[in-house]
Amino acid sequence: MHHNIDIVIADDHEIFLDGLSLMLSRQHGFKVVGRASNGAQLLDIVNKAKPDVVLTDIKMPVLDGIASTRQMLQTWPDLKVIALSMFDEENLIVEMLEAGAKGYLLKNAHKNEIAEAVTSVYEGKNYYCAKTSSALAGMIVRSKFKSTTSDPIIELSERERTIIQMICCQRTAQEIADTVYLSKRTVEGCRIKIFEKVKVKNLGGLIIFALKHKLVHENELI
Repeated sequence: MHHNIDIVIADDHEIFLDGLSLMLSRQHGFKVVGRASNGAQLLDIVNKAKPDVVLTDIKMPVLDGIASTRQMLQTWPDLKVIALSMFDEENLIVEMLEAGAKGYLLKNAHKNEIAEAVTSVYEGKNYYCAKTSSALAGMIVRSKFKSTTSDPIIELSERERTIIQMICCQRTAQEIADTVYLSKRTVEGCRIKIFEKVKVKNLGGLIIFALKHKLVHENELI
């Protein structure tokens, strides 16, 4: 990595902002270069600090995360934006992705996941929160949001397709093993290979991939 990943964070709750700022500052390779408590302030700080990644709350005073994301990306098209959301803001998450955000996290995400999301979007990938509900996955697939990377044709074997379907339906490794006549350990190995092959980090990403490529239907998901 050529330098620290410079990050600006925006949230109108000071305690959350303090905690997130401290947590990110302690991560190796990250540098918090600005903090904002509303969207207008965020635009101002991004203009001065020129960060690589912005983590922004969606609901903020003066200018919300959706409007500020649109404006930021008009001016700085290479900026990577991650939406910070409450669990019940699914429509707003979709609007953030359509506005140009590259990923989203629930505010109660584990610090390792936040670090993974920042690194992923910095590297040009999309990041879907591990706790993505099947309803939200369906909304994303049906939305105007198109992942930046045009999906190369990924060849999947019949067995891989079956395993993907069962993972998306939240079957355990043992249940999958019993169905495809493999050992539990082999299934766990297959799961890791599948995540690498389809370039997703977690179950949320896999569900979106599977819905998009019609490997599963929404009504099959829990």
